[in-house]
Amino acid sequence: MTDQIPDTLTIREMCDSFVVTPRTLRFYESKELLSPIREGNKRLFTKRDRARLKLILRGKRFGFSLEQIRQLLDLYDHDKDSQLAQISKTYEIAKERLADMESQRAELDEAIEELREQIKQGADMIAAATATAQAS
Repeated sequence: MTDQIPDTLTIREMCDSFVVTPRTLRFYESKELLSPIREGNKRLFTKRDRARLKLILRGKRFGFSLEQIRQLLDLYDHDKDSQLAQISKTYEIAKERLADMESQRAELDEAIEELREQIKQGADMIAAATATAQAS
């Protein structure tokens, strides 16, 4: 007997598989990033939905906006024969995002150094005040 992933997953199975909440899945559905099959109140997520959610979560981890993620997913949907458009757009957005992240890191590194200097100055002031108080 082989372990095969079923064609569809329930919302609970999706949540367990991707470690997300039902609210997250419903949010992505409301933003038309996912389109599960609806059977009454029941949602069934297809292999396509699972692939899209994987890309959505990866994009969010990299800091892409939902609109950027939507554009990339839409490119894939419209260009099923060739993924060149999606790959090119993803490449450009990823380069921009990396540049933004590197800039933020540089700003954060600078702020960390400034804070370290302030902490050192504070420690020096406390030591001097303590020494003065003990000498009195």
